Amino acid sequence: MKRSYLFLAEGFEEIEALTVVDVMRRAGMDLKTVSITECHKVLGAHGIPVLADLLMSEADLAEAEWLIAPGGMPGSTHLSNCETLNRALKAHAATGGKIAAICAAPAVVLYPLGILDGKNATCYPGFEKECVKATMCDKPVVVDGNIITANGPATALCFALTIIANSMGEGIAQEIGSGMLHYPSCTNVYF
Repeated sequence: MKRSYLFLAEGFEEIEALTVVDVMRRAGMDLKTVSITECHKVLGAHGIPVLADLLMSEADLAEAEWLIAPGGMPGSTHLSNCETLNRALKAHAATGGKIAAICAAPAVVLYPLGILDGKNATCYPGFEKECVKATMCDKPVVVDGNIITANGPATALCFALTIIANSMGEGIAQEIGSGMLHYPSCTNVYF
């Protein structure tokens, strides 16, 4: 299985980032956190410092399975201002690579790059008005081909389980979710 990367910027939404990291690693997926700053320590939106596994300069994004953007403000804005990340996301999308974003990130990070054009997606309520070339759905998690989007902090677990289902199958996602006492299947969130 290829390595996946989750990007951290000052002001990221902690529950969205750390839930995804925790759940994907429980499933045995190779996921590394990447600071887009010059420092491994990145401060979340609620003042929680997190040590990233890698700096952007250390990450080999060309061979990634998933590129993942947590939301939060101003974290999503900082991600969208990172040219190295923008180039990586566009290149990954152009080759059909898997991309996931939650909360503000679908609208603030992915949409300006054209990644959501013609796609079904979701995001944090209020940001969808920015995404006129996408079909924005009022659902917690939306899968459209190689793109998974989710609408906010409360859906972080289901978002992570949906990523696992996409890579490893629904059975593994249900097994991981059940072990965490998350009994409902995330299948009902697929678009």
